[in-house]
Amino acid sequence: MKNLLTDIAGVRVGHAEDAKAGSGATAVIFDSPAVAAIDVRGGGPGTREDALLDLANTVERVDAIALSGGSAFGLDTGGGVQAWLAEQGRGYRVREALIPIVPGAILFDLLNGGDKAWGRFSPYRDLGYAAAAAAAGTDFALGSVGAGLGATTATFKGGLGSASAVTPDGVKVAAIVAVNAVGSVTVGNGPWFWAAPFEVDGEFGGRGLPDKFTDDMLRMRIKGGPAASARENTTIGAVVTDAVLTKPQAKRLAMIAHTGFARAIYPVHAPTDGDVLFAAATCAKPIEPLVGLTELGTIAANVVARAIARGVYSASALPFPGAQPAWRDRFGA
Repeated sequence: MKNLLTDIAGVRVGHAEDAKAGSGATAVIFDSPAVAAIDVRGGGPGTREDALLDLANTVERVDAIALSGGSAFGLDTGGGVQAWLAEQGRGYRVREALIPIVPGAILFDLLNGGDKAWGRFSPYRDLGYAAAAAAAGTDFALGSVGAGLGATTATFKGGLGSASAVTPDGVKVAAIVAVNAVGSVTVGNGPWFWAAPFEVDGEFGGRGLPDKFTDDMLRMRIKGGPAASARENTTIGAVVTDAVLTKPQAKRLAMIAHTGFARAIYPVHAPTDGDVLFAAATCAKPIEPLVGLTELGTIAANVVARAIARGVYSASALPFPGAQPAWRDRFGA
């Protein structure tokens, strides 16, 4: 176990970035189509193919998930991932046609100081293709990479995080999250992470929680204060398991795992957030459908919280004037 999404066999992750723009994309590639669902909690989401994942609709499995910066421009990322999959002969078959199924979600990073004057077409389709092509092996970077490159939070630089765990029955579950929240991932101005009770082996600094909470620590900290925009924020990600799940069970897993957002971000699911969480199952190990699924969801929520904290802990500041400082700039490792 590497404490990464790729601890789930048959799952690969690739990143691509545009350093000048201060934005990027991340592709989650499934070696075989995975059962998938989606749960949306934020007030300002941006998604691709979310209707396809509705429980009433036909397609149950996806070939990849695209995560990206760029707000609505970033929805082109899924097209780039789709193009790469098409070259591999992947997709949902309709007679002689193959259609790669790539749902996705975007976050808003258009005001982070990068140069977004990209001309007629945004770079995100190419970034999606490059991210899919880069998905190889079992290692990938965390922090200011891929979809997390341009991410920010209310207090410190945001980023991309991942974490994994195993249930007592040997079922694996892992998460990948790009953290661009309107709220804060730290208690007050840090160094404590709200997700501290769920930390494993000092994975985000081992600082624990403060001895006591003051009124100032519990004061709401959000980007832009009262003037925060519904388009400036979003935390997006995916939780993946090797359990055998149906599409409705994957939906339930996403719903339970979304609790991890509330454990790691304060406040969360606001009108100015676009929080989206996908759930996917590679369907390798059977699971008891009631207690077993509940236990899997419980652990998945912890994993999501840990991934969020790791994303901020691993981030580094962008090289632009006035860029938001990273957690490590103030507190070290």
